Amino acid sequence: MTSPCYTVAMDLGVCQLRNFSISFLSSVLGTESSSPLDSSSSGASVVAIDNKIEQAMDLVKSHLMYAVREEVEVLKEQIKELIERNSQLEQENNLLKNLASPEQLAQFQAQVQSSSPTSGTQPATLTAPSGPPQSLPPGQGMGPPI
Repeated sequence: MTSPCYTVAMDLGVCQLRNFSISFLSSVLGTESSSPLDSSSSGASVVAIDNKIEQAMDLVKSHLMYAVREEVEVLKEQIKELIERNSQLEQENNLLKNLASPEQLAQFQAQVQSSSPTSGTQPATLTAPSGPPQSLPPGQGMGPPI
């Protein structure tokens, strides 16, 4: 009894488990028969057991594939939300950098450096805006706290 093994790791595992189960059951059932009549009925029961094992493995595989697909959809949605949030925060950060005075930028940079001297990573250098400070347009402020 040969069956195609698949290239997907889960399919390959299912195929290997199925082949192991069939060969194990065949060897157990094959050694107990002592007459040709028993051998033919044993062969029929091996086929029946093989079919049951195959059905069970297919059911397990379909449940696993469904669970994986569902999890992938959830993760895709989370990634989409995080990308949107990241974009929003980058825009807010750029706006705040442009509106900050050179003194505020220097003060912020000093706070960042003094609050994490052991972090081992250097904070990004902030540059002062080239024009005069601007006021915030109505409705443009810091977003909701995280």
